[in-house]
Amino acid sequence: MHVLSNLSVKPTANYLTREIIPFFTDFTLLFMAVSGFSMCCGYYVRMKEGSITPLVFYKKRYARILPFFALLCLLDLAISPSMRSCYETFANLTLCFSLLPSDVEIQVIGVGWFLGVVFLFYMLFPFFVFMLDNRRRAWISFTLALALMLGTVFWYPAITRKCMVYCAPFFISGGLLYLHRTSVCKFGTRHPFWAGTTTLAVTILFLACMDRIPDGSATHLAEIVLFSVWIAYAIGAKDFLLDNKAVRYLSTISMEIYLCHMLAFRVVERLPLSHIIGQAGWLYVVSVLLTLCGAIGFSHVCKFYVLPRVERCLGMRGTA
Repeated sequence: MHVLSNLSVKPTANYLTREIIPFFTDFTLLFMAVSGFSMCCGYYVRMKEGSITPLVFYKKRYARILPFFALLCLLDLAISPSMRSCYETFANLTLCFSLLPSDVEIQVIGVGWFLGVVFLFYMLFPFFVFMLDNRRRAWISFTLALALMLGTVFWYPAITRKCMVYCAPFFISGGLLYLHRTSVCKFGTRHPFWAGTTTLAVTILFLACMDRIPDGSATHLAEIVLFSVWIAYAIGAKDFLLDNKAVRYLSTISMEIYLCHMLAFRVVERLPLSHIIGQAGWLYVVSVLLTLCGAIGFSHVCKFYVLPRVERCLGMRGTA
């Protein structure tokens, strides 16, 4: 969707380019629910039992996010140096830029806004565990968070996904799925046909009605249901679609791909593709494929070769 919006020569407008691909921007909300679930998998029990200290918890989070994000910020600053960019790079490196006023637009690594929201969720995770202490409290917390979000969207339509109030129900929905993971996984394992059929039906229904769902509260409710069904299916799925070497590999660099894909696109943008490919649709397809390949290659090299060496030189390896 970022390639589609930034490409100078647009492909022909149709249902795919007008409805489906722009909807992919909301996958950031899906990842928030995934983050809520995965964080609970790693830290929920240890946080409740007190077997992990705040020092260890936050060092792990910084070590996971900061090195690659810092590299991208410094590259962006080197490409477009200015005093404003210097400040924005500093703000990004604190990972606290989501606490800035909502009207502040960080241009350095523009897609990094999502990382600011996710790191704010990490900051609040101990309170998140408190809200999910048991299933009853978790459902009450989800209901209150959803009511607060829907009320805010209704009365303050300018609110965006950069606000934690807007995103909280998605994070909590992931936590709810974690608390019910045993029964969800058991159903998916014992009844794969019905799990797959239900997921496919909900997805088709959402896509068929997507252009009829009014923007605002109805959209958020529909997406929470859709994304929860997807994650529930993934928890119990044992099929080749979600359990294969390619998916496992991409999952190790998914965050890096998201953060650097616009950098890869800027490189692809400078190639004379429009002179070689005359058809706008094929130009878009080739641009997307080259952007993805470039982002995957850059992420792989940085994560598995460049950053480990830098961290060893700085004595950072093993500190998390």
